[in-house]
Amino acid sequence: MMQFRVGDSIIYHKPKSSVSPGPRARQVYALEHGEHYHYVVDKFWKVTSVNGDGTIEVVTRTGKKHLLPVNDPNISKAHPLQQLFHRKRFPTEPEHRFSF
Repeated sequence: MMQFRVGDSIIYHKPKSSVSPGPRARQVYALEHGEHYHYVVDKFWKVTSVNGDGTIEVVTRTGKKHLLPVNDPNISKAHPLQQLFHRKRFPTEPEHRFSF
């Protein structure tokens, strides 16, 4: 089982299906009748919480949060070169936000 810490950068390999894959789609193949495609899109997230129940909470670049099991085969830790090449796609640390 992979060990995660708060602040770790992860890449989530999200499986999708549609009639037209986007430019970041990879592992694209046509489904049975060729009208839909199945593919994978990489999502670049950061770990915000490691929970005792075997889950991690992650945040997206746009601030959305997801709860994932640590043994999900679609999760991989980002290597330093991946972090460098895709640095603009990972969430950044939030600025101090003021509420009025």
